[in-house]
Amino acid sequence: MGSDKGLLKLEANTWAQTAIDKMAALNIPVKISVNKQQEQQYAEVFSADRLITDKEALPIKGPLLGLLSCHLSSPEDDLFILACDMPLMDASLLIQLYNLYKQEPAADAYVFVNDGEAEPLCGIYTAKGMDSIIQLMNNGALVKHSMKFILDHLSVSSIAATAEQKKCFRNFNAHAALNGL
Repeated sequence: MGSDKGLLKLEANTWAQTAIDKMAALNIPVKISVNKQQEQQYAEVFSADRLITDKEALPIKGPLLGLLSCHLSSPEDDLFILACDMPLMDASLLIQLYNLYKQEPAADAYVFVNDGEAEPLCGIYTAKGMDSIIQLMNNGALVKHSMKFILDHLSVSSIAATAEQKKCFRNFNAHAALNGL
């Protein structure tokens, strides 16, 4: 994208604030996962107590590093994540996923499935499930750092995205894709 997607503007808000606003419908605490290079810029826009900085000592890369860093910051908490580069996400889908989480408490993770593929960056990950991922890491069995790989190692409850919901999971990785947004 050439710049930090979370700080891009959609109407009057940053993409990160847009995601926070959508999560507000759930009445749960919302934090922002950032890496060390993002920390200062985000601290200029958001209060420092809202930020969780990646634990660089972990031998992990990508979104999984952010998820594990958040888990280690609050190891007793279940985590509901929403990538900021899904600005078309509808809060009603977040509520739907949260309701599944409350109705089926035995799973380790809760995600939408879109055309047969899990949408791991809009999901709920339980503390128990994250502990099992930490165990995989500690045992040298976390051979891939993809979110889809970790879902293969968790008990997952999912919701199939309907045709009209699929657009909500669109993520934007290039400026050309932003036309009409």
